Amino acid sequence: MESSTSSPVLNAATQTLPPSPASRRDPLRWLAGFGPSGLLGLAVLLFWLLAAAFGPWLLSFSAAAAGTSNVFAPVSAAHWLGTDYLGRDMLALVIEGARYTVGVALLATLLASGTGTTLALLAAAGSRWTDATLSRCLDTLTAIPSKMFALIMVAGFGSSVPMLVVTAAIIYVPGAFRIARSLAVNINALDYVTVARTRGEGTLYIMLREILPNIVGPMLADLGLRFVYIVLLLASLSFLGLGIQPPAADWGSLVRENIGALAMGGASVIVPALAIASLTIAVNLVIDNLPGRQARERGAR
Repeated sequence: MESSTSSPVLNAATQTLPPSPASRRDPLRWLAGFGPSGLLGLAVLLFWLLAAAFGPWLLSFSAAAAGTSNVFAPVSAAHWLGTDYLGRDMLALVIEGARYTVGVALLATLLASGTGTTLALLAAAGSRWTDATLSRCLDTLTAIPSKMFALIMVAGFGSSVPMLVVTAAIIYVPGAFRIARSLAVNINALDYVTVARTRGEGTLYIMLREILPNIVGPMLADLGLRFVYIVLLLASLSFLGLGIQPPAADWGSLVRENIGALAMGGASVIVPALAIASLTIAVNLVIDNLPGRQARERGAR
């Protein structure tokens, strides 16, 4: 009996084509599979990830310090993106804000997708009672509007960074669970999983060796969408003053703080809004142009 990763029945069911050994060894060929728009999105996404990780340490000055320039100064050689309502350099603020917008959203996304996928594997490979219990409990969370739930959590426990991560993760666990469960249930019904059960393999083996490797691709795409949703949720909370709290600031906070410059078209309110838009568009471009997508679509037709 062939392994699950090479079974033609599995490939037809999940509509994925395994990459050739040559493509796995050639990063340039893998990158070429994204196409022009995908490469553009990948470059923008990589830029923001690097900015979040290393940007604040590369700046020669601190955005948290009080500015000495005019408030809402226009774009100039001294301030490439203008200044904010305190005269601070907007370039430094946007770079420092990337740590919170990108970092918090990424942690919450990994927590939500990881938890949802784990519960989905347990529901698919476990008993009917386990499946029904998990599904109904997560359906209860789905019935609560996401922003209302976030407001309740922030009002009850404060808006610290750990609380924002946990809140955003809880909100999007049900969505990740539903996607992963729909994939896992279909795979769990295939013949090679039945053979694994017949030869005495346990639930954990079925989850990790038979089902999980074959839902990784679709779940990575779903992870990108969850990331976009969480970025927008956190930005909206910060715009309402319930997200990242001063002196720290994410891009949503920067928009709220500098909203007074909107009438004069100030860069201080436009730049963080464009940063949010560029990040979300870049993630969608990467998802839409994942290598092998065209082959999967041809296979589906």
